[in-house]
Amino acid sequence: MLANLLAVIAAYLIGSLSFAVIVSKIYGMDDPRTYGSGNPGATNVLRSGKKKAAALTLLGDALKGLVAVWLALALQDSLGLSDATIAGVAVAALVGHMWPVFFGFKGGKGVATALGVLLALSWPTALVCAAVWLVMAFGFKVSSLAALTATLVSPIVAYFLMPYGSWKWAALIIALLVLFRHKSNIEKLMKGEESKIGDKAE
Repeated sequence: MLANLLAVIAAYLIGSLSFAVIVSKIYGMDDPRTYGSGNPGATNVLRSGKKKAAALTLLGDALKGLVAVWLALALQDSLGLSDATIAGVAVAALVGHMWPVFFGFKGGKGVATALGVLLALSWPTALVCAAVWLVMAFGFKVSSLAALTATLVSPIVAYFLMPYGSWKWAALIIALLVLFRHKSNIEKLMKGEESKIGDKAE
């Protein structure tokens, strides 16, 4: 029981590593929470004009979700972790990204981290979601629209491709969390005011 709890806590702490802030500090850039949308994520870092920093942010945020779940899966047998705990780890890593303990609980919207988590749980599910994101992103040039579309698709795809019920529920919870964090983007999309990928920060 203790091992299951510690696994979830560890996943939250891994998720709390905000690569947008970390990478920005390394590059001597402004804190991404102070410009553009104020969101510490790859899209907002890209608004600084630093494409490499944005790419590293995207990679780091995806990898932490992947690593958190992969470690739990690798240690599942030796620690006696349940499949439900793996689902909990997946959700906890995303919650850590969105509300990071190391950065004043002000985190990102979770798209890259959610993709990393899904990749560890079910790579076919992640592949379908990534494909949807790419098609929408290249077609409409609006990051939030691409993210929202991929998010809406994810629990449906997970229902058919993930092996355990608890993991399917985790995919649904992850989708709902990502949608919740994008509520301001949804409002802007409805008003036609959402910025496009690559727009500079004001």
